[in-house]
Amino acid sequence: MFSRLQGKTALITGNANSNMNLILTGRRADRLAEIKSELLSTYKGLQVHTIEMDVRDRAKVFEAIEALPVAFQSIDILVNNAGLVKGMDTLETVKPDDFAVMFDTNVKGLLNVTQAVLPGMKKRNSGYVINISSIAGTQVYPGGGIYCATKHAVDAMTRTLRLELVSTKINVTSIDPGMVETEFSVVRFYGDKDKADAVYKGIEPLTGEDVAELVVFTASRKPHVNIANVLLLPTNQAAVHMVHREA
Repeated sequence: MFSRLQGKTALITGNANSNMNLILTGRRADRLAEIKSELLSTYKGLQVHTIEMDVRDRAKVFEAIEALPVAFQSIDILVNNAGLVKGMDTLETVKPDDFAVMFDTNVKGLLNVTQAVLPGMKKRNSGYVINISSIAGTQVYPGGGIYCATKHAVDAMTRTLRLELVSTKINVTSIDPGMVETEFSVVRFYGDKDKADAVYKGIEPLTGEDVAELVVFTASRKPHVNIANVLLLPTNQAAVHMVHREA
């Protein structure tokens, strides 16, 4: 089944690991270089193109897509993976800067990249848009109101895009992970790793690789099969607010 991905080109915002020909974007050039080196040493024959880019900068996003090398211009799979959360403030106390960066990245950024890539997919009448959302796109919790609002927006945009593309052969998927141990919580707590580590204490969370495996599985279905939505949780998480932790 994974042979269906051979020769395909995937654009992944926010970095990731996979075994396809990849366009990786991110704001940190050093991290992009590190991932590219790791991928090239692991997967022989893989082509990787990196773009240092902030998805919030609409002009730069369109400029980067238009300037892609010929070998990467036909984007078959778009994985909107860029996203973040800042703080645990209530709606009464949330900082304006945190509000802005979450909406600009999680909502506007996703829209910027999608609008830059979608015309090519429509022209070829094929493609796959995979939005990495969150369990917070369908549930809410105290101290996460703004983040949840951004992910509810992503859920609405994903479902709307699927409706708008129903007459095409472009598939649209939302993958909604629960607890994933990445830099997510470190960013949430402004670099405080002790606080971030406490989030995962007593539970085995998902990893970035778990999510990446699901992305590859989703994108490797037959063209007439669209996995519309997947809720991906660690075994000991049942809801955004219900987690069993070992003592």
